[in-house]
Amino acid sequence: MKVIVELSVTPDFKEEELSKELSLLCGCTITSYSILRKSLDARKIPVYRYRCCVDIPHHVATTLISRGKATAYKEEEPVIIPKVKTSKRVPIVGCGPAGLFCALTLIEAGVAVDIYERGKTLAQRHRDVAMLREKGILDANSNVVFGEGGAGTYSDGKLTTRIDKKEIKLFYDFLVNFGAPSSIVYEAKPHIGTDRLIGIIENIRKYLIQKDCTIQFGKKLTDLRIHNDTLQGCYFNNTEEIVTDILVLATGHSARDVYQMLHARGVALQKKGFAVGVRVEHPRVLIDEIQYGKGKDGYDLHGAEYQLTFKDITGRGVYSFCMCPGGFVINSSSQEERLCVNGMSYSKRDGTSSNAALVVTVSQDDFKDIFDGINFQILLEEKAYQAGGGGFGAPAQRITSFLQNSVDSSLPVCTYKPKVVASNFNEILPDFIREPLHRAIVHFGLKMKGFITGEGILVGVETRTSSPIRIIRDENFQSINCKGLFPVGEGAGYAGGIVSSAVDGIRAAQKILTVLERV
Repeated sequence: MKVIVELSVTPDFKEEELSKELSLLCGCTITSYSILRKSLDARKIPVYRYRCCVDIPHHVATTLISRGKATAYKEEEPVIIPKVKTSKRVPIVGCGPAGLFCALTLIEAGVAVDIYERGKTLAQRHRDVAMLREKGILDANSNVVFGEGGAGTYSDGKLTTRIDKKEIKLFYDFLVNFGAPSSIVYEAKPHIGTDRLIGIIENIRKYLIQKDCTIQFGKKLTDLRIHNDTLQGCYFNNTEEIVTDILVLATGHSARDVYQMLHARGVALQKKGFAVGVRVEHPRVLIDEIQYGKGKDGYDLHGAEYQLTFKDITGRGVYSFCMCPGGFVINSSSQEERLCVNGMSYSKRDGTSSNAALVVTVSQDDFKDIFDGINFQILLEEKAYQAGGGGFGAPAQRITSFLQNSVDSSLPVCTYKPKVVASNFNEILPDFIREPLHRAIVHFGLKMKGFITGEGILVGVETRTSSPIRIIRDENFQSINCKGLFPVGEGAGYAGGIVSSAVDGIRAAQKILTVLERV
């Protein structure tokens, strides 16, 4: 009989000893088990908590259950991808998580796909990102947000999500098959790291090509051909036409020109809430000590995370977002003379600094017109670019100076490149963002002793938390007034992060399969 049991161990515990510990806990020899969840609890003395499924004799299981030491295990139904026979090829625009995992799902069903990406291959993109970071030279179509793998590639490979969809298991299985560590399936806060993600995405590309998929780079979607509210085709680079009555639109939330094109073609859009703010960076050892305590070194713990939330008197929420332990603050700009930042880290998370976004919620009710949210983002990005002195220098300010409304005479070491410039975010951010952020930081300092320090630095601005626009779709994932157009992922306004974007792509593929079955 299979049951679920839980146990706690110190951080120096060796996972290969788990069978022995489970045997002691259950009172019988355990040879068959699986880890369902592993989480770190650092509230007092740091411990790892394991939740495991063990296969034990029926009488032992019932005894443990009656004593409250175990619960019955219920197998989750797997996601079954049906096989479909069709000669139709499905075009997918965008090579990020939504597009890639939509493609993988369709291919597993026997459907050929063609992927079109405005950016470049990972190898070329990596060089372009390095040029932006080191020299402040931007390629508007090959950067942190555009190119093979999408925006998630240059993050942390964070696989945490608030959605609860059965397709998450399928997504994890895909990742493990292409080189991700198997531990992502059970870790409470799994992450892969930008360094590992690059190899995984390259493996996915090779597999897709082996399965008769084409991937074309430098293909920017510039128009749609629509007749009687039905898709008939699309155009790339203004000249190349593809005739199709199905199109997966997975272009990401930084493709602002796509929203403009959709609006011009009458595709239904609506305003959507998002959040804006700054990046905050501290020395990693400081955050580690705050979260793990001074005895952390005895357990070789590093790369501590935090999650902070605050409800302001104005009703706006302020929260930390996309926390990157042992990581870097990076330039995530995609337009000239407009600066926005993000964070990333490698798999070991052992860099000297840790950073996170601190953002304030913006409601769709704050704006009148569809594009007011994007225009607000652009305004902040232009002000940040100017404050950084051009050349993609970034405005920066000590946390203490922000609270005191003063400009620094010097700045602590910062991971952002090519440079940071002492600035005043009290002048860059509008009052309805600045004031809640100010109160939130004071609150965060009470929750995390040491968070407010002159060693902590704010870098900005962070504007691309999610899309300010949603492409309205029905329950079949199709645009409500353009049949055959399947908007998915973050750019469609239905996801936020790698996991939810990939799952949205998988679910869209399932809907497309039902359409193909009727053809």
